[in-house]
Amino acid sequence: MPRNETPAVRVYTVCDESKYLIVKNVPALGCGDEVLKLLESYGEIEECKPMDEEECEPFTDVYWIKFLQVSNARFAKRKLDEFVFLGNKLHVSYAPNFETLIDTKEKLECRRREVLARLNKPSLAEINNNKREGEDLLITRVSSNDDYFTSSSMNNTVNFVRGKLHKIQSSGRQESEHGIKKARVDNRRRI
Repeated sequence: MPRNETPAVRVYTVCDESKYLIVKNVPALGCGDEVLKLLESYGEIEECKPMDEEECEPFTDVYWIKFLQVSNARFAKRKLDEFVFLGNKLHVSYAPNFETLIDTKEKLECRRREVLARLNKPSLAEINNNKREGEDLLITRVSSNDDYFTSSSMNNTVNFVRGKLHKIQSSGRQESEHGIKKARVDNRRRI
């Protein structure tokens, strides 16, 4: 691919992802055990079968894989799509059409738990307690001019930014103390 072209990006939703994968363009050399060994390095596999009814190129095979977990299938797909295996680039795709209703429910429930864990959402009781305590928990400014970083350039940057903020705050105070607007020279109205 030429350097000036951007690569195509495909976004998968939770419904597109699946613990079922189809691996195409596997050389037809009777290498099913090697394919299984390669895929097992990404997670536990429940089933691995060659597919006869799937369309494929001449001298290649197609394999149907069922991982134990969706996360393992996701990782395997990301790593093995376009992976060169015995001279051929593998084409790995999700196969959500093989999912049962129970598989889909498990997948969505697992995703919900992952999102909640990522958010690390505090309980409702904790939120109410924090509201009662007031604004005492808010830290508006870090006190002192201590060095917080091991790098002197980072500390210099922090001090530079603090100086700029101090100038802005002090100029805002001076303008509010004067309270008088500057007269416009050309009598134009501001829009």
